[in-house]
Amino acid sequence: MSLMDLTAYRDLWQTQGVMALLASALIARLPVLATMVPLAFLAKDAAGNFGWAGVVAGAYSVGTAVASVVWSRMADRKGARKVVIGTGMAWGVWMAVLALLPYSWYRVLPVAAVLAGVFVAPVTSALRANWPRIVHGSRLRAVYSLDATAQELLFVFGPMLGAIMVSFASPRAGLLACAVTAAAAIWWFGLNQQAGVPHDEEAGPRPTAWQLIFHPHRTPILFAWACLVMGFASMSLGMVAVADEHGNRLIAGILETVAAVGSVTGGVINGALPGGRTSAVWRRMLLLAALVAVCIFVTSSVVALAIAMFAAGCMIAPTVAALYERVGALTPTSAHTEIFGWTQSGGMVGSAVGSAVAGAVVEGFGVRYAWVLTAGLTVLATLSLLRVPPHRPVDTSAVDGAAVAA
Repeated sequence: MSLMDLTAYRDLWQTQGVMALLASALIARLPVLATMVPLAFLAKDAAGNFGWAGVVAGAYSVGTAVASVVWSRMADRKGARKVVIGTGMAWGVWMAVLALLPYSWYRVLPVAAVLAGVFVAPVTSALRANWPRIVHGSRLRAVYSLDATAQELLFVFGPMLGAIMVSFASPRAGLLACAVTAAAAIWWFGLNQQAGVPHDEEAGPRPTAWQLIFHPHRTPILFAWACLVMGFASMSLGMVAVADEHGNRLIAGILETVAAVGSVTGGVINGALPGGRTSAVWRRMLLLAALVAVCIFVTSSVVALAIAMFAAGCMIAPTVAALYERVGALTPTSAHTEIFGWTQSGGMVGSAVGSAVAGAVVEGFGVRYAWVLTAGLTVLATLSLLRVPPHRPVDTSAVDGAAVAA
């Protein structure tokens, strides 16, 4: 058996609906991610300090985290097309309101930011719910890897795009541009939605949110995802701390880029691996933990740390893709959008907690302990994943049947 199966990407290209869905999702998510930079600068310009910018950004994140599960659950029940397009248009309106508020009204910004966050369209969860409907068998690994890789690129280029708009235009212009672009792209993405899978009433009533989250296999995956995102937040703060320690803030951007390049590389390779072999997600998480642990010992050298970050980055997208695949396979098809909504909300909470804890850890113990925290969190995630059944692509019917019955 060959080590690489590059036909996976060719097959995805030729599968009807895959490229249109992925492209529309990427273009829809990019301006949403780009808004954070102009939003922060708008709040700072209005209030005169970055403290208020943090309040506004936090309010936006709270609104998003609270509402994403609600919209995802509604998408499973009412159809993703209506929910995605409706929330996308409302988000564009609220972004325009934020952009056009007079600076003298800066105290209203947190309220408007919460409402804008509430209407963030569930593009990410809807996208991942679509994959099992149009891609089957071993190609699911490839498409989830492609999704995770694309997400990594979005996190790199989204904030950069926002910074460019602020630099060459203004925060107001940046928010307005993001609002218009996102509204058009979300409309396109909504039109590309596949028909939802109706709930099988013979299998029992729809799972409640409690039943969906607290499950022998889904709960460990959601917990591992939250730990992983907390670790990412800690690692990002660690890179900022390293840059500050060396007296050059550009170093933080370089390290982030190197890690992202590693993740893209790992994601592309992972998607081309043969799909007929059994794989356990805990093994990927453990390898990621080991590579992150290497970073602990090289924080004094920027070059050595960059090399270690590239190596660790190579396991980020494959691990994230494996988590996506397992939580999707172990969830009833009629609740796919909702479960991915829960992962998104859990990730946002994990990111906020991770940043706060990492800040205290770095301040109290030193820069290298940001990676100690990340390594510890990934080990904890590994332990939680030990009870999750491995992926067996050859016999998908048994897995799907077990998921529907869950």
